[in-house]
Amino acid sequence: MGRKYALFLGCLIPNRYPGIEAAARKVLPRIGIELADMNGASCCPAPGVVKSFSRPAWLAVAARNLCIAEDMALDVLTFCNGCYGTLADANHSLKADRALRDSVNSKLKEVGMVFKGSVGVRHLAEVLMKEVTPEGIRRAVTKPLGLRAAVHYGCHLIKPKVLREWVGSAERPTFLDELTEALGAESVEWEDKMACCGAGGGVRSAVLDVSLRMLNRKLLSAKEAGADFILNVCPFCHLQFDRGQIELQRLYGLQPYDMPVLHYVQALGLAMGYGPHELGVDMNFVGMDRILSKLP
Repeated sequence: MGRKYALFLGCLIPNRYPGIEAAARKVLPRIGIELADMNGASCCPAPGVVKSFSRPAWLAVAARNLCIAEDMALDVLTFCNGCYGTLADANHSLKADRALRDSVNSKLKEVGMVFKGSVGVRHLAEVLMKEVTPEGIRRAVTKPLGLRAAVHYGCHLIKPKVLREWVGSAERPTFLDELTEALGAESVEWEDKMACCGAGGGVRSAVLDVSLRMLNRKLLSAKEAGADFILNVCPFCHLQFDRGQIELQRLYGLQPYDMPVLHYVQALGLAMGYGPHELGVDMNFVGMDRILSKLP
């Protein structure tokens, strides 16, 4: 049975990687996921930056976005780990703490809104794993990828563990590996698989050299493991892996990794038979020719 969700796109997808949205709108209805636009939604706002400076402002803006979904009577669906971290965690805090909820609602009153706590927040990976299932994905695949994937989970998707019971082990999760292998790809083991990509928490913005050193270690680990591409479920991680490769070459003179980077919906689209241009794969900074040459 199909499920309908309020689609929260966030900032990076429409502004930097619209191909992820294009891919999602093509492939998700084919596996029973209907998307409804959240008109008027804003930045989530970012958990690693805004929350660090003002938790009340972070909660108020997050609650405003949740109110839009409440008016639609639909659970929120996001394709971004950071957006998921903000909206899911803010939703939990506001539902659990009456005083906090009253404080936020006093601010929302100024824009004619009230947070009721009537909807949930889901990450795409959770919906794919629990609602669609790897077997459901497998049935939708018409062109198995036949590639070796370095799967990157990302931080906000699996932690804090107390609020992410569905992920299983936060240290050694397997759900994204299972979803990847359902595409006819092999999920390789790589040394820095569970390490941060180096983008979040304001690190990429404030200390780019540290961010890129973290990225370089992950890229080297993926290359040494024989990966054909990096698979992620977060546009900010996607940006770090993709744009970061160009920055490593330009700023530090490193040899190009030429490592393709795909968001899961793009990989799913390729496995369903869509062309790379339909999925926005050609809008990535690196790896287009390499991944095309290796597809069956």
